[in-house]
Amino acid sequence: MLKFGIQNGLNVARAGFSEDQILTACLLADRVGYNSIWYMDHSNVPQWTKATVLDPWVMLSAIAATTQNVELGTCVTDAIRRHPSNIALAAITLDRISKGRGTLGIGAGEAQNLKEFNIPFDNPVSKWEEQLQVIKLLYESSPDHTVNFKGKYYELNQACLQAKPIRKPHPPTYMAAGGQRTLQMTGKYGDGWLPIGYTPELFEDHAATITKSMKENGRTKEEQENFQYALDIDVYFSEDAEESWAKMKEAVKVSLFKPEVLRVHNLKSIEGFDFKKYFTEYSMSNQDWIVKMREGATTIPDAIARSSVAVGTPDDVIPVFERFVKAGVNHFVIRFWGSNYFGSIDKFASKVMPHLKGNTR
Repeated sequence: MLKFGIQNGLNVARAGFSEDQILTACLLADRVGYNSIWYMDHSNVPQWTKATVLDPWVMLSAIAATTQNVELGTCVTDAIRRHPSNIALAAITLDRISKGRGTLGIGAGEAQNLKEFNIPFDNPVSKWEEQLQVIKLLYESSPDHTVNFKGKYYELNQACLQAKPIRKPHPPTYMAAGGQRTLQMTGKYGDGWLPIGYTPELFEDHAATITKSMKENGRTKEEQENFQYALDIDVYFSEDAEESWAKMKEAVKVSLFKPEVLRVHNLKSIEGFDFKKYFTEYSMSNQDWIVKMREGATTIPDAIARSSVAVGTPDDVIPVFERFVKAGVNHFVIRFWGSNYFGSIDKFASKVMPHLKGNTR
């Protein structure tokens, strides 16, 4: 089954929508047939001083009370700023409030949400892996079944939570992975994968790594068949696709500027650019890194960058989604950009979704 969701991400934050406007958009998405609603987890986006950045777990609880059908998840929360017990309990609470629609989207984190708050960003992937193990243990815990864990970063000593999720065996875990180690972890621990800033070729390449990892880690046939190969993708409806693309292509190339894109598309590395430092030191308030990033991103060819986003009329948008379906996507999480946010939600549901669902039966 092909699924579609909307993300309340940088698009919504940048627009400065009020809480009531966000809830209205989510109610619309629920009524016109979307399958999921997601909310970003950022501390701030200081490059946009008028943006409104809200807590995802609180907002998702409000969205749960407003909607009836859609799955609800974080896109994504990070494993650095919160203890795994907090994350597990939040996911369970959301699942209970929504009557079984809660989902945990989680990643290793990024310097953007940490540096200005003096939160260490050391060994993020190792910490994330331990968090996943701890969260699963706590999902299964109770006063009659306390759990223990002794890792390098986290410890549990006869610990338990005292609420059970509605979804069985627990709320699904969607993992934001984009490197070889985290992709293998996704195949081992995840129920879904939710990357952002991908071309179809990169999606195919990384999906194959996850599929291989699932088999190597003995995941059941049912787990493999039900796995959600999701994608966070940007959509910009416009009557003039070329004009709109010219305005947004720099930002799109920046989102694609990462080693795996360069590898898959046989693009040369940027001399003198240290990706490790980029990912561990970069924050939105660091102008030096922003300049370096933009300079490096300009080397990505337009054709490659444009394949990662959907711009133009519904007829322009449909082929982009069809290509990603062929690459293995079965759950699209859409960030709508442009002035008519509510109209875009409705237009995609009425003009694009029926075509795509009809072609995948």
